[in-house]
Amino acid sequence: MRLATWNINSIRARLDRAVAFLERTGVDVLALQETKVKDEAFPRAPFEALGYEVATHGHSQWNGVAIVSRVGLADVERGFPGQPTWGDPAVAEARALGATCGGVRVWSLYVPNGREIDDPHYTYKLDWLAALRDAAQGWLADPAAQVALVGDWNIAPLDTDVWDVARFAGRTHVTPAERDAFEAIARAGYTEVSRTHLPAEHTYTYWDYQQLRFPRNEGMRIDLTYASPALAARVTGVRIERDERKGKQPSDHVPVVLEIDAP
Repeated sequence: MRLATWNINSIRARLDRAVAFLERTGVDVLALQETKVKDEAFPRAPFEALGYEVATHGHSQWNGVAIVSRVGLADVERGFPGQPTWGDPAVAEARALGATCGGVRVWSLYVPNGREIDDPHYTYKLDWLAALRDAAQGWLADPAAQVALVGDWNIAPLDTDVWDVARFAGRTHVTPAERDAFEAIARAGYTEVSRTHLPAEHTYTYWDYQQLRFPRNEGMRIDLTYASPALAARVTGVRIERDERKGKQPSDHVPVVLEIDAP
């Protein structure tokens, strides 16, 4: 099975690219983040025409997650237990969507950005990650559980996951608290398989649109996958689809694709 994760940065703006990606790669499951569309306005038909089922979770033109699968789509869950709220009025944002696809429990995750370290959104980010860790730990009650936590984590776990770590001093994505919150998922029992299979330094999944960041390869590696022990044992390879950052109207992120052996 091929499982991909992609922060699409508006599915309506980049629908053609998403469809072309599925046609080109034959990915079985595509987890999308930052879809920026309400559920009722999500463009399902082009995916369904290719034989994919679609599950969505979107409240507005912000955030939003989806899962597109041609190997089944069952037990859809919008949000995870204990997910913190944000805003006024406070709501559980559309940042987490779970579904069982081909026997794998896939979670498409769009972790809060954090904005600035003195912003309440930073505390919200840490609380969100702590709640995810608690929920994810519970999903490992069965040692045979097949769980994939995929998406845009908005954290660069290593200094080499940003093009120049000195430029990030005093900013989010690289703080010790964020990195510890990310590592807490590993302490809960998961393996970050993209690092296991693609350990290269200065290998990125995101490049800002400004200041020629992509041509200069001034990026960040923030699109990552945690797998349960039983699933991690089945992952045989990971690739970053860097070329998706090229061409007409690209997302600022690119897909990350996992190759998963049959059980």
